[in-house]
Amino acid sequence: MTSPLLTLPSMGADLGRVERALREAVVTDDTFLTEVASHLIVAGGKRLRPALAIAVAAAASAEAAAASPEVVMGGTSVELVHLGSLYHDDVIDEAVTRRTVESVNARWGNLKAILAGDFLLAKASEIAASLGTEVAGLLAATIGRLCEGEIRELQSAFNVDRTEADYYASVEGKTSQLFATAARIGGIVAGHDRPLIDAATAYGLHLGTAFQIVDDILDLTASEAELGKPTGHDLFEGVYTLPVLLTLSHDTVASGELRDLLGRPIEGIELEKALGIVRSNGGIPGAAAAARAQIDTAVRELEAFPATPAVAALKAGAMHLVSSLPA
Repeated sequence: MTSPLLTLPSMGADLGRVERALREAVVTDDTFLTEVASHLIVAGGKRLRPALAIAVAAAASAEAAAASPEVVMGGTSVELVHLGSLYHDDVIDEAVTRRTVESVNARWGNLKAILAGDFLLAKASEIAASLGTEVAGLLAATIGRLCEGEIRELQSAFNVDRTEADYYASVEGKTSQLFATAARIGGIVAGHDRPLIDAATAYGLHLGTAFQIVDDILDLTASEAELGKPTGHDLFEGVYTLPVLLTLSHDTVASGELRDLLGRPIEGIELEKALGIVRSNGGIPGAAAAARAQIDTAVRELEAFPATPAVAALKAGAMHLVSSLPA
């Protein structure tokens, strides 16, 4: 089902402009680099982060006007950071597919994937610099936070004593911060007052956290066809997400059985057993409740804005994210 955020009257046309800007940003004199750098752009995507920047930029106006060129380029810069991080993530995860197509590292090798990811981050920084020093500094800091979040996650691999605080710190860096930055850039380039910019940033941060929790739930509950990767991939990689941590925190026989299974690479029957334990011992509904709490907080932040169509879409888009989760 399409997110309400994407149904704003001008959103389709504005995201079309973002799409063109993405493709133009990676064109170079080297046709090979252009092909590698545009690989995931051509593969498509929901473009939620640019959509967030566009919606926040429109949030203070009752008119459904087209996004300004600056807003489009702000959204483009954020999406380029997201894409660059995917190139690097796929190298780390040794992924073979991404968005139903062959991953860059699988097709051209790790070295080319890393360099192409670096190129996308550089292009994002170049665009951000054209929007002013505040946006440039914000995007640079966000790239740093992405690295910090990823490092935190790698350090906690296969750690059954990973805490919820560790989980949230990693999520904030690797996922939430980019949502927050998308929202903040939308507010900055639209010229919103500082209280509105700060409220939009907080909205994006909590939305991004909920987005990651939902993604972590789906990794444990959705089918391989729905995910585009094997179910339980995070467990296999030793990434113990919130549903797993909540299950481990219970003083039960099932929690003990799960702890005995984890702490090392598992697959096959052991992986299926671990998935069964997490699915049936409170971890999933507990994580779903945490995601809803993040959404509730995000929506409250929007009370700083006037009642406009874009604000209504931002609220509805947030609620839509958790609408299908288990109670």
